[in-house]
Amino acid sequence: MKKFMGKNFLLETKTAKKLYHNHAAKMPIFDYHCHIPPKEIAEDKQFENITQIWLYGDHYKWRAMRANGVDERFCTGNATDWEKFEKWAETVPHTLRNPLFHWTHLELKKFFGINKILGPDTAKEIWDECNVKLQTPEYSCRNIIRMANVHTICTTDDPVDSLEYHRQIKPDGFEIHVLPAWRPDKAMMVEDQAFFNNYVDHLGEAAEVEINSFADFMDALDSRHQFFHENGCRLSDHGLETIIAEDYSEEEINKIFKKIRKGNNLDTVEIQKFKSCMLYEFGIMDHSRGWTQQFHLGALRNNNTRLLTKLGPDTGFDSIGDFEIARPLSKLLNRLDLENQLAKTILYNLNPRDNDLIATMIGNFQDGSVPGKIQFGSGWWFLDQKDGMEKQMNSLSTQGLLSRFIGMLTDSRSFLSYTRHEYFRRTLCNLIGNDVENGLIPNDTELLGKMVENICFNNAKEYFQFEK
Repeated sequence: MKKFMGKNFLLETKTAKKLYHNHAAKMPIFDYHCHIPPKEIAEDKQFENITQIWLYGDHYKWRAMRANGVDERFCTGNATDWEKFEKWAETVPHTLRNPLFHWTHLELKKFFGINKILGPDTAKEIWDECNVKLQTPEYSCRNIIRMANVHTICTTDDPVDSLEYHRQIKPDGFEIHVLPAWRPDKAMMVEDQAFFNNYVDHLGEAAEVEINSFADFMDALDSRHQFFHENGCRLSDHGLETIIAEDYSEEEINKIFKKIRKGNNLDTVEIQKFKSCMLYEFGIMDHSRGWTQQFHLGALRNNNTRLLTKLGPDTGFDSIGDFEIARPLSKLLNRLDLENQLAKTILYNLNPRDNDLIATMIGNFQDGSVPGKIQFGSGWWFLDQKDGMEKQMNSLSTQGLLSRFIGMLTDSRSFLSYTRHEYFRRTLCNLIGNDVENGLIPNDTELLGKMVENICFNNAKEYFQFEK
C-alpha cells in the first residue's frame, strides 16, 4: 500500500516516476491565466494568517463548506479568521475523493512543510505553524511566488484598468514577469443598459475621449488595447457561455449603439448582433498586435439569485452549462480566418461532453504558421482535476498533437495554487508512463522527457514569446 501523497503521488509506473522527477518537477511555471491581484504583488503583501491567503475569495472551498452544512458567515460572512479556518478544517475530512483534499494537502506540504492531515484534531497546530511562517519575510507574496519557481504570471484585467500595479512592479527589480491580460467582457454587456452606459462613460475617461458613436467606442477600446500592449500585454481572454456569431451590418450596429446610449433597452436580436460584432472586432484587434486570444466557454453563472443578490458574483454559485458550442465558434473563427485576421487562439470548454468537439475544432484552423496556433486549453474550473485533465489530454492526443500543448494554468486568486501545476505534471507523466508500460508508445526517455518538459513550460514560453 502506497503512502498518502508520498514522493510518487499519482505516479503509478517506473516510467512515470522518471518522467516526473527527472523532467517535469524541475521546470519553471508559466502561469498564463490567473486572477491574482497585481496590487498584492506590487506591495509584496504579507498575509496575517492562513485564512487570508487560503480562504478569502476561494469559492471552491466555500462550495464544499456549504455542502458540509457550514453556515454562510463562516464562508463569506463576519466570522473571525480562526473560526473560518476551523470550519474549513472540519470540512476537509469530508472532501475525500474531491480534488480539494489533494490540493489542500499539496499546498500545506509544498509551502509549509506540513505532512499532517488537516482535520478538527490538527486544526489548531496547523493554524499556528502556518501563521508563524506567514509572519516571516520568506512568506511575502513575492517570496511565495519564487518558492513555487514561477517564471511568468498573467493577471486578468479590464480595459479601463490603469495597470498602475503592473507599472509599479516592472521597474522595481522583481525578476518574475507579471503581465496584464485584457478581459473586455464588460464592454459587451448590453443586456444591462444602465451598467453598459456607465461602463462606456468610464471607458471614455480612461481613454480620454468623448464617446458619442460606435466608432468613438471602438476607438476608445483600441486606444486602451494599445495602452495594454505598451505595458506588456500580449493576451486577451473572454468568459462566455458560448460564442455568438449572428449576421449584422455596420448600419445595424450603429443604430443599436445609439439606442442603448439613449437609455433604451435592447431586444434579444439586437443584443446578439452587438455581441457578435464585438467578438469579431476584438479578434481583429488581437491579430493586429500579435496577441493570443482565449475563450473560456460553457459556464452557467449565478444560478442562485438569492445569494447572488446577497453576495455578488464569483462566490460559488456557478455550474457547467449545456450550450451550443460548435456552430457559432466555427463561424467566428472561419470569418477571421477568411480575412487572414485569426490570432493565435486558446479554447477552453467547461462541459466535458465538448472535449472532442474542441479537439477537432482546433484542427480546422491550424495554418502551419505557428506550431499549435489554435490550442485546446487545459482542463478548466470544474475540470482542473485528475479525471478532467486526463480526458482533455486524451481528446487532444486522439485528435491533435499533445506534444504541442501549452500546458496548465492556475486560474486562481490564491498565491498557494501553484501546486495545481504539480498536480497537472504528475497526471501528465502518469498518463504517458502508463502508455509506455502498456507498449503503446516507445520507452524513449530522451523523446518523452523532452515532450514533458515542453508541455510543462517550453511550449508556452515559445508560443507567447512575451520576452521578444
